[in-house]
Amino acid sequence: MKVNEFIKRQPLLVAATSMMALMGTGAPALAQDLAQTSAQADTVSDIDTIVVTARRRDESLMEVPIAVSTQSAEQLDLRGAADITALQRTTPNLTLQVSRGTNSTLTTFIRGIGQQDPLWGFEPGVGLYVDDVYIARPQGAILDILDIERIEVLRGPQGTLYGRNTIGGAVKYVTAKMKGEPTFRARANLGSYGQHDFIFAGSVPLSDTLSVGGAFGLYNRNGYGENLYTGADTNNKDAWSGRLSVEFSPTPDLFFRASADRTVDTSNANHGHREAALPAAYAAPPITDPFGFDVPAGAFPVQEGVYDTWAGLGDYNKVVTEGISFLAEWTVSETLTLKSISAYRDGVTTTEGIDFDGTPAPILDIAAPDTVYDDNQFSQEFQALLSFGGVNGLVGAYYLDASASGGYDTIIGLGASAIPGAPTPNLTQGTSGTVDTKSYALFADFDVDITDRLSLSVGGRWTRDEKTGVVFKANYLGLGSPLSGGNGIQIQLLTDYTNSLVFEEFTPRASLSYALTDEMNVYAAYSRGFKSGGFDMRGDAVATPDTVNGYEPETVDSYELGLKGAFFENRLTLASAVFYASYNGQQVTSQQVNATGSGVVSFIDNVGSSTIKGLEVEGTARFTDALSADFGLGYIDAQFDEYLAYAPNPSAPPAYVITDVADSRQFQNTPKWNGNFALNYRYDLGDNGSINLRGGMSFRSLSSMFETPAPEIDQEAYQLYDVSVVWTSADDSWRLGVHGRNLGNEKYRTGGYYFPGLAFGDSIIGFYGPPRTITASLEYRF
Repeated sequence: MKVNEFIKRQPLLVAATSMMALMGTGAPALAQDLAQTSAQADTVSDIDTIVVTARRRDESLMEVPIAVSTQSAEQLDLRGAADITALQRTTPNLTLQVSRGTNSTLTTFIRGIGQQDPLWGFEPGVGLYVDDVYIARPQGAILDILDIERIEVLRGPQGTLYGRNTIGGAVKYVTAKMKGEPTFRARANLGSYGQHDFIFAGSVPLSDTLSVGGAFGLYNRNGYGENLYTGADTNNKDAWSGRLSVEFSPTPDLFFRASADRTVDTSNANHGHREAALPAAYAAPPITDPFGFDVPAGAFPVQEGVYDTWAGLGDYNKVVTEGISFLAEWTVSETLTLKSISAYRDGVTTTEGIDFDGTPAPILDIAAPDTVYDDNQFSQEFQALLSFGGVNGLVGAYYLDASASGGYDTIIGLGASAIPGAPTPNLTQGTSGTVDTKSYALFADFDVDITDRLSLSVGGRWTRDEKTGVVFKANYLGLGSPLSGGNGIQIQLLTDYTNSLVFEEFTPRASLSYALTDEMNVYAAYSRGFKSGGFDMRGDAVATPDTVNGYEPETVDSYELGLKGAFFENRLTLASAVFYASYNGQQVTSQQVNATGSGVVSFIDNVGSSTIKGLEVEGTARFTDALSADFGLGYIDAQFDEYLAYAPNPSAPPAYVITDVADSRQFQNTPKWNGNFALNYRYDLGDNGSINLRGGMSFRSLSSMFETPAPEIDQEAYQLYDVSVVWTSADDSWRLGVHGRNLGNEKYRTGGYYFPGLAFGDSIIGFYGPPRTITASLEYRF
């Protein structure tokens, strides 16, 4: 029926040769979502029972020609996953981790495309959705696994149905409708580093047509390390989140849901770890005396503890995100369903700043006012789902009104004559700005059954983005500008402008799918992705005058071949895909010392074009009713064809000239190889319940933190080992689990800052993923 719908996004693109041997269907998600009860391990019974909404309508995962991995709440529970970053361990070609210097900002890359820079107004290349509501900003997006049915990861451009800022793909939270009967779940987690979490969720019908439900989670953990200067924890956890929903269905054809959520994270700032010792020159006057402490030669060497720091800037950090949404669904007839999705979201981040140098001295610090990031968004979407004859599809319209603002000071507090060539001492660069966005879109997507086995799918989306940017940047003499409450005196105005831009794009897609058998599909697909341009909130109009004109959009044209299927009476399922993408106009953040010696220049620019090729395979093998294995493998060959970068001009002005440096650049957060393997065993205890055992390994090859190689912080290949043991009672009401993650205690970087050189005190900082942890969980539910 809908055998070939979202073809171009399914991780099933099989190389038409050796991959054929591996063909299967679904993905580990496909097989594992088949777990029917919490007492079951990952099993495979009927691949058609897995339902996804990758194409904004309920469909069998077997029939959807899209590169999508699905993890159910049950799977994540059995694995002891704490938040959505756990998906990186089981999803090919996905980077999903906590951003540098934060606890709750998300860094996401899919197939080499994404965003590391969490600057306000600089939008991600991978879209995050909660029940089809787009989350525009990465701040506060490290969502805890709370009150969900499943999470879907859509790989490849999703420009038709999901639109703007999904050129790499999309990550979707999907919550379940209430069951019409009382439900309750309570869970406590106790673990390493003083972890103690408490999670509650439930729902109750107030009548035959009205139900109320909600969830609340309280998360606490001591730090993995310590600020040796202030005594505060680093990499700790202190957060809570809640969600409340009301569902009303006055008739079988009408359904309404109103939801509200709020997350508050007051975990301390993560300062990062110095990866290079402070230069000995910083022991000389006038560096020591003005700051009231002595900095002897060789001080602040590389600390043994990778979570420890000597940061002098404050540890305070707070992120608050909240939102409300309203869904209205009317089944007009068997052939027409109408939907309306309305939502408003707001987020505020407050912090004292980020210490780039990792020492008590203000060598290179980012100081901030009370509010660093402040954003809000309103969105409205209308959908009409159609089904008649051999045609299925939908048409829709979308509107977004969003605003993002922020500000900070870059403080360069040391240097002077003691360090030849250093910037002016006690210099502050104040930066602030706002970006307002209005986005409009019309879209349609249809699947047509040409024959019983052959299906054609086509779609398109028109998008119009209107953006207005206000940017201010100036140099001040002194430690701190008025922006952060300092008394610095303005000595040079760098940027002060207001400008508006309009971006329009049509993003088509087309796919052809063929069912080789009732349990095996192949498809070929083309899709186009679009991410609009904007304004650089850090732009220095003196060093780079073109910043006032903003930066242009980026686009991706992606081609895929895929196959998915089930073999040996559904004991083996596989999803495989090969893809080729032409990526143009990449928006990249660059940072370097200003050629005029006045500080740091950081800018966003369209650097050029690149080619991305790769493959993905994931699947599940069920050896017996009790023993199964799931696995995944991803490969990416991403190369810059052109990379236009600013380079200092020795005969300034201008301060910089543009040159092609493609041969010396690389894709960030994109390992060439990544994969995972796990064994699952379920031991039946009869009336005493069952025990699920899982041992898994995931690996990633070398990956770069930035486009410019930085061996001091680029991450070498590494492996992570996880083990879970879970007992579930026979009536499925009690569950006791023990989960060990990163049992090898691997030390691996997930981000960094790179400001080498004497002038900035060799400020090279690395941020590390969690160490070995053991967590015990006890859960009761009915």
